[in-house]
Amino acid sequence: MDKAYGRRKVLRGVDLELRAGCLAGVVGENGSGKSTLLNILAGRLAPDAGEVQVAGRVGYCPQEPVLNASFTVDQHLEFFRAAYGLPTLSRAYELVETLGFSSYRGDRVDRLSGGTRQKLNVVLALMHDPPVLLLDEPYQGFDWETYHRFWDLAEELRAEGCALLVVSHIAHDIERFD
Repeated sequence: MDKAYGRRKVLRGVDLELRAGCLAGVVGENGSGKSTLLNILAGRLAPDAGEVQVAGRVGYCPQEPVLNASFTVDQHLEFFRAAYGLPTLSRAYELVETLGFSSYRGDRVDRLSGGTRQKLNVVLALMHDPPVLLLDEPYQGFDWETYHRFWDLAEELRAEGCALLVVSHIAHDIERFD
């Protein structure tokens, strides 16, 4: 797969296969094409050459939260419950608890910290239990404890057979990836 912006080639010859239970990572500096790759894999951007094949549902957590500032956390969860066709919010509430922000469920997004917004962004990507997860710097703005909770959750998802692709600019995250 290839992608260029004008004369600047961002991706050249990318060939990637994510298998069930794989925790893969793309680590690189800003501007190296990491987010472009995830946008192509998520279907938000077309490659210049090549194709993407995905079997099943995909959970996508973009680097910038896709939230409505005037909605509460619970309103976002309900909106995405309906969009995903889920019968209940039990999995979403479990994830909210895991990431440690259940006390904010009634708060509007415009009153949340950046880290709490990102926690909600992660929950929205995971709440429908997709077999493939694409996560673009998902723990941006997390405190140290939540950062570790995220990685514990990633390990649980991997053990359950989920394929995860995590984009990061933090070099020491390399040790966590298959």
